[in-house]
Amino acid sequence: MAEAALLITRVGGKCAMPRQALVSLLVIGLMLAVSAAEAGGPWRASEGNTRGWQLMTPQERIDHQARIRSFRTLEECRAYQQEHHQLMEQRARQRGVALPSGRRDICEHLKRPDAVGE
Repeated sequence: MAEAALLITRVGGKCAMPRQALVSLLVIGLMLAVSAAEAGGPWRASEGNTRGWQLMTPQERIDHQARIRSFRTLEECRAYQQEHHQLMEQRARQRGVALPSGRRDICEHLKRPDAVGE
């Protein structure tokens, strides 16, 4: 309470917070919001973590992301991952392009004991 009293001053009969304190509070709030979003946010499919991203249609990308988020067991995730990789390898062969190797394990979030239901 004493700290808050130091930050608030009376200006023309109204309470006003010094500009520097207001800016500091806004920056802290934004930093907390960003870190909370990164820490607890759902997995997002992207070119950096989805093998064959460049070979997928926009709707397939959306469906892929939704499917990954829906898995509750490591086994069902691995089965889908294998199926997806085979499909992307087939498309790459048909189009004569190289398929980059995966950079991230999309099933990693299911390895933790508390993962079910996230």
